[in-house]
Amino acid sequence: MICIPSFAGKTIAVFGLGRSGISSVVALKRSGANVLVWDDTEKGRESARAIGIEPVDLYASPWEKIDALILSPGIPLDFPTPHPVAQLARNAGVDIFGDIELLARSEYTAKVIGITGTNGKSTTTALVGHLLSFAGHPVEVGGNLGVPVLDLESLQADGAYVLEMSSYQLELTRSLIVDVALLLNISPDHLDRHGGMDGYIAAKTKIFAGQSGSQTAIVGVDDEHSQKIYEELKASTNANVIIISGEKVVPGGIYVDGGVLYDDSQDGAAEAVLRLNDLPTLPGVHNAQNAAAAYGVARALGLDAKVIASGMRTFPGLAHRQELLAVIDGVSYINDSKATNGEAAARALACYGNVYWIAGGRPKEGGIDAARPYLDRVRHAYLIGEAANDFAGILKTRVPVTLSGDLSNAVGEARENALSETGDGAVVLLSPACASFDQFDNFESRGNAFRDLVEALPGVRRNVGT
Repeated sequence: MICIPSFAGKTIAVFGLGRSGISSVVALKRSGANVLVWDDTEKGRESARAIGIEPVDLYASPWEKIDALILSPGIPLDFPTPHPVAQLARNAGVDIFGDIELLARSEYTAKVIGITGTNGKSTTTALVGHLLSFAGHPVEVGGNLGVPVLDLESLQADGAYVLEMSSYQLELTRSLIVDVALLLNISPDHLDRHGGMDGYIAAKTKIFAGQSGSQTAIVGVDDEHSQKIYEELKASTNANVIIISGEKVVPGGIYVDGGVLYDDSQDGAAEAVLRLNDLPTLPGVHNAQNAAAAYGVARALGLDAKVIASGMRTFPGLAHRQELLAVIDGVSYINDSKATNGEAAARALACYGNVYWIAGGRPKEGGIDAARPYLDRVRHAYLIGEAANDFAGILKTRVPVTLSGDLSNAVGEARENALSETGDGAVVLLSPACASFDQFDNFESRGNAFRDLVEALPGVRRNVGT
């Protein structure tokens, strides 16, 4: 496990006791720090007691005696308003940062691969980790995806940490220099937490901070914000900057054209690497960008193109990302619970026809505007959660709409219509275009609930193993 020896003997406050908070507490205790912990919820405080630490009310703590505050990434530092505990720390001149910054201040020697973007970062992170493991490299995968960074095993210089980094985590990172930094794309998301689009972009681009000639920056240019970032990086850094695209030819870069992944980043003519049709766990145009990005990271780390192609063909995919759960009586049930904004849902809709679409939850900036071009693929929409009425107002002139209310009703109604109207070839797609927090703890619990409902459906099932 990772230790931070420089924190031995220091008094460190940890606020927010979810997975990353508890991970930080354990790592700091292991490193010899005096740790004060608090969470606004009883559930969080019980998590501390479960590891033998009694919470201390940080609202009434002597901040002049505290050396640093480790803030959970879910807690606002600046916008929409600073959390009172963060403000107390700031008023006392206490340094505030997150768990990834603790990694930066540890004595790690392995390479760090950082991956961010509005959409696709979890799939790309998992794919990069898979490629490195396939090639025989010591690798640990975590960060915003799954395992908190401080729970990862300590690696030597020949290893690599592959870290998914959210805008919240990057906002709380101060000194980490990433060896290979990847920005996939940018579209409006979490704007309330960053004070608008400029703040969101500033948080995302922190992944490139401090890079120099020995590091690599990789930028997807399939949206205008990222295209501008690429141009600014090319003009301002001496790091190796690689351009990627899943939609168009980018001379000197890595791109997908006509369903084929090409590498034009090496000396000589562009070389075809593989056909994306060979990658059943990476469907859709959006995964073209993910494949190009992961290939770019692997090449930057020295992997052979043929090894990368072989590794991609064995990638098992990720749960809750266009995950085919079952084919029952000819109807496919696809779990895309991770689609928490309109752009992500649009990317799923673009992959299928005869869609019986389950959408809704807690709405985000932009709603479902991005999905409008793909509504001709939707046979019926089943709306749940807080966004249901607003989404119905947008959709009802284009597709039949049912206000299902909750996921259980939506699955039953979608199944009934899919069987009676379409039969073979119908797709029941959970791709909510919304956050989950109105009815579920997170997108994983929403996806798992969908899985349970699908598993309980009657009918003749077809093997969907790949």
